[in-house]
Amino acid sequence: MKPNREKLIDNISNPAIEWDIIIIGGGATGLGTAVDAASREYKTLLFEQSDFAKGTSSRSTKLVHGGVRYLAQGNIGLVREALHERGLLLKNAAHLVKNETFIIPVYSWWKAAFYTIGLSVYDLLAGKLSFGRSKFISKEEILSRLPGIDPKNLFGGVLYHDGQFDDARLAVNLAQTCIEQGATVLNYFRVAGLIKTGTKVTGVDVTDVETGKSYQINGKVVVNATGVFVDVVLRMDEPHKKPLVRPSQGIHLVVDSAFFPGSDALMIPETDDGRVLFVVPWHGKLLIGTTDTPLDEHSLEPRALETEVDFVLRNADKYLSKTITRDDVLSVFAGLRPLAAPAEGSKSTKEISRSHKLILSPSGLITITGGKWTTYRKMAEDTVDAAIRVANLIPQNCLTANLPIHGNMPDVDRTDYLYVYGSDREALLKLVDENPAWSQKLHPAYDFMKAEVIWAVRNEMARTVEDVLARRIRVLFLDAKAAIEMAPIVANLMAKQMDYDKAWEVTQVAAFNEVAKGYLLTEKLSKN
Repeated sequence: MKPNREKLIDNISNPAIEWDIIIIGGGATGLGTAVDAASREYKTLLFEQSDFAKGTSSRSTKLVHGGVRYLAQGNIGLVREALHERGLLLKNAAHLVKNETFIIPVYSWWKAAFYTIGLSVYDLLAGKLSFGRSKFISKEEILSRLPGIDPKNLFGGVLYHDGQFDDARLAVNLAQTCIEQGATVLNYFRVAGLIKTGTKVTGVDVTDVETGKSYQINGKVVVNATGVFVDVVLRMDEPHKKPLVRPSQGIHLVVDSAFFPGSDALMIPETDDGRVLFVVPWHGKLLIGTTDTPLDEHSLEPRALETEVDFVLRNADKYLSKTITRDDVLSVFAGLRPLAAPAEGSKSTKEISRSHKLILSPSGLITITGGKWTTYRKMAEDTVDAAIRVANLIPQNCLTANLPIHGNMPDVDRTDYLYVYGSDREALLKLVDENPAWSQKLHPAYDFMKAEVIWAVRNEMARTVEDVLARRIRVLFLDAKAAIEMAPIVANLMAKQMDYDKAWEVTQVAAFNEVAKGYLLTEKLSKN
């Protein structure tokens, strides 16, 4: 089913309609909740103030994983749940999720034994949904598989399997799945307030960001799935409520794959702050991250700090044979994790659980927070189960464990960069029959073509140049300078499709360039 924005907006134009479930937030959790609710045949509505996955959900390490470090912390329950969900994602979004091999370098026999035993437990917890058995490998094999690693004092390594995916592409596919299941989902609709009948939340005041038009929407239950913004919505309900979450920032650097050629990923087991660091091949580049920096405020467009960039470069340099400098970084992006607020006076984020948390306010508002991409489906299931109880909906069983996500297609050809479109690939290519010029590249250094912009507008609910370059074709995350160079072409193509004038193009390019500057390391970043 092709998304039609006018029809979707028309669905909310009748104020007399009462929705079963209204969801605020179009990231992984919100979209997952909408898919779950709609597939159970509840009348489902979702609003996102910006674009789908604009925040945290497009800024992950691109891993679908159980969390090796959570196992080291003894959080067996979270790891088992995440490994189960990892297996379901590989089945239901096979075009975007792949089995990736990771190698942990070790420098002593006892570290080799430690990681081999630990990862054997990891494999056991995955059960029938295991991605493959972990094993010790020799120094010679590591040097063969990871030619970019520093061989000094290397004893050997442990190879294990986990998942990798494209986060924003999965979010877009979830939005499409929502619509196919009968939900109404709208990006660029900002919830400005909650409607109350007595003490109970019975709807939302929402504004169309593009037109300024406001709507009052009635619902049996409202779900707050806004990630790092959950406190904003909670205070709409209870103005003096103490903060529930504390944002923690994680950054990633993207460099050319020549620094670390090969198809295997590297997990650096010990960083300066006792965390792990990943070096992962992704869309022909190399993704290095992440950090864990507590912040006091949240933002839709967080910026990497100078100290974080130095941290990633310094720790990667200990393991790579070729030093990566600031000049080598093609893009740097930051994301905020919605972690439970720590105890008063505490600055540590290591003590904060990554498990998700479901909160029911006295008003009936349901808040879902925490968790991670890998467990989005289980978070959604728990949220809809809670909504059924709160709103006294007729109970229906959850179907999402076996529900294919839009685009799902096994055995995609990953040497063809269009594999991310899955079952949509052929339809996208047919756009060239409509206009042969759309087969032209957007940039001489990249394969991305004009037809993808048309597809994003017509089929993937892209509304801005940033939507296309950041979250549909991902080039802002891969090469920010190239993305800036593509922006005028993308703006022109979009304007023609959406019937906008030249002034819109100019405004869009300027707005995108302002955002994209934050992904470049051409100037010093903030120290704070």
